[in-house]
Amino acid sequence: MISYSQRWLVALALCAYKPAHAQLSLTGQVRTRAEYRDGLGTLNPIGTKPAFFNSQRTGLTFGFKSERLLFGVTVRDVRVWGQDASTINNADGNKFFVHEAWGELILANKADTTIKYKGFDNLSVRLGRQEWVYDDVRLLGNLDWLQQARRFDAVLFKGMKNGWQTDLGLAFNQNTDAFGVRGTNYTPGAAPAFITNSRGNLVAIPGGFIPTNGKGGAPVLATVVSTNGQNQQFKALQFLYLAKKFGQTKLSLLALRDQFSKFRADSLGNSTTGVVYGRRYDMTGTNNRFTYGAMLTSVLPMAKSKLAWQAFTYGQGGRDVLGTQISAYYLGANAQVQQGKWSIGPGYEVLSGNNTVTPSGKNNRFDPLYGTPHKHWGYMDYFYVGTGSPVGGLANAYLKSRYTFNPNLFLTVDLHHFALANDMVNTLDANRGRLSSSLGQELDILLNYNMNRFSNLELGYGYFAATNSLEFVKLGTMDKARHNAHWLYLMLNLRPDFLSQTAKK
Repeated sequence: MISYSQRWLVALALCAYKPAHAQLSLTGQVRTRAEYRDGLGTLNPIGTKPAFFNSQRTGLTFGFKSERLLFGVTVRDVRVWGQDASTINNADGNKFFVHEAWGELILANKADTTIKYKGFDNLSVRLGRQEWVYDDVRLLGNLDWLQQARRFDAVLFKGMKNGWQTDLGLAFNQNTDAFGVRGTNYTPGAAPAFITNSRGNLVAIPGGFIPTNGKGGAPVLATVVSTNGQNQQFKALQFLYLAKKFGQTKLSLLALRDQFSKFRADSLGNSTTGVVYGRRYDMTGTNNRFTYGAMLTSVLPMAKSKLAWQAFTYGQGGRDVLGTQISAYYLGANAQVQQGKWSIGPGYEVLSGNNTVTPSGKNNRFDPLYGTPHKHWGYMDYFYVGTGSPVGGLANAYLKSRYTFNPNLFLTVDLHHFALANDMVNTLDANRGRLSSSLGQELDILLNYNMNRFSNLELGYGYFAATNSLEFVKLGTMDKARHNAHWLYLMLNLRPDFLSQTAKK
């Protein structure tokens, strides 16, 4: 009997036949990354040892393009070498997952005179599982650095009129379509099937309940705020994106609302048999968060070089996942001088946080939504990724440079100085004084080599010189962790185009 994965492969192989009236594409990817980690994402406690492992992404992407229809499917397998036994049986199940699966219907096309609708020069609607990639992926991105990346189950309307790009995205999440389910209550995280209670006994977790191991349903880690890389999934999301180029300058505007299921504090069991604290998602209504702002990018020609610059500002309001009122902001600017083989330039940005010395009573921590933190806040992923962000926000002063040896070989060197954006109390100090704002410096070095049109080799090194303030905001301790962190990786990315007519060795 043909397995699920074999059916996918057979279906994609049949796509090699090219009908004259449409365009087909079939590409693959094998991306392996060997990593040495000695303080990636957070500091290692004193006495711990570095880690070394290999991870791999394997994927196939099929595309179809005609005058009235676009179609795309990406299937992937993501794993760490040795994570599975060297052989599997039927009980292991399907090892593939669907990263993208969408269809896009063309509703208007200025060049197609047979389409009568002329409200837009171009108009289409894309439905299904898809990546969202906007601007420089600060707030909406595919997080491609992660082997599993990010995608959304959504509908996206895409329009063009008089040079204006207008995109409207809509998403609505539900856990199941099973018979007997009533209402639209949504449990936003993947709860474990079993968990150990306060007495050390293993108990089953019922549907609609998320354990927190904190009394009253409080979060396990007070430092975790960002949905970016966390398990908190929205119930619904809507965004409107507008953009237009004016010569060498591009203006983009974003308005986004994401809605989070309300919950009530609850517990399982009792003090005699053992207790599990958590959140019960059986309430109606949502907490609505609003994010809005603008970005300007431009390129200015100079005598023997050019200056590329960017400036942006965003605000955040409404209520967060916990129902607390939000008042937050994110702003920054950067510039790059490009001359010959060199490009170099500074930048500075601030993501607001909570002042714990004089609390405002609101949540002032800006959440960078569903962007790609790896690109902006250091390649060692200390901020706004899976390990959380500082309560006091983040100020990031940086200098980025790049040298191109030839079209296939280039070197990138970035230097960051990180600091708290707002005052924080040092709760480990008997006098409860202010925490020093400096978090430390990070150096990132990347060497990229395009071996041929299908293969790229990337070597990267990161070094973080941390302070006690960083240890405090990440681990809640001081002088208990090593403040010098290192990270080294070698990544090979193979992207064959199986239907290419110009394949080269």
